[in-house]
Amino acid sequence: MKKISVLFILLSLISYSSEAQIRDLIKKAKKEVLGESDGGEIGLGLKEALEIGVGEAVDKLSAENGYFESPYKILLPEEAITVINKVKRIPGFQDVETKLITMMNQAAEIAAKKATPIFVGAIKQLTFKDAMNILKGEKDAATRYLETSTRTSLYEEFLPIIQSSLDEVNARSYWKTAVDAYNKIPLVKKVNPALDDHVNNKGLDGLFSLVEVKEEKIRTDVDERKSDLLKKVFAQQDK
Repeated sequence: MKKISVLFILLSLISYSSEAQIRDLIKKAKKEVLGESDGGEIGLGLKEALEIGVGEAVDKLSAENGYFESPYKILLPEEAITVINKVKRIPGFQDVETKLITMMNQAAEIAAKKATPIFVGAIKQLTFKDAMNILKGEKDAATRYLETSTRTSLYEEFLPIIQSSLDEVNARSYWKTAVDAYNKIPLVKKVNPALDDHVNNKGLDGLFSLVEVKEEKIRTDVDERKSDLLKKVFAQQDK
């Protein structure tokens, strides 16, 4: 319907327009039909930058020890510390903290391997109505826009993958034995903390952080702009 209305207006004006005006009308109509107006091309460039950032983030964090040996290493949640401090005095649980941290990071690495299509799908749905403001904004503006727009939906899609990955390394069953041992200690207040939410949020934090790192590189280093689109779009922010 949009294409038809634009072309109808174009045709109705042709007979009253000069050749230069007609060329201008055709150009405007083409932009409208292809969705290139109102920052459309800038939006495409920002999406490409984010997709590249996601790809590199996933590659790094899904590698062996990708989380564990990075600044995004996942540590135990605060509510688990009380349990750990008690049960590590029980025979068989002396190294429970080390084991759990290793398992959580392994699970996040396994889950990260499956993150690309989820993130790319979210990126493709972004409209970037304020594309120029994002382009001219802070060095992490596109990443923050992505996170604000998609964090909730990404969390929901990523959670079952995190749960499956935790089970793959036996983290949830091992943690349950530790919690059960804690709850049997006399006079303690019984607890039932889960790892799922914590690992999911920390896993996403790491991915978004690395996407931000790549965005900043593309914004500040022309050599990081590998495609013609990236060169054209981000040249506008250099002015």
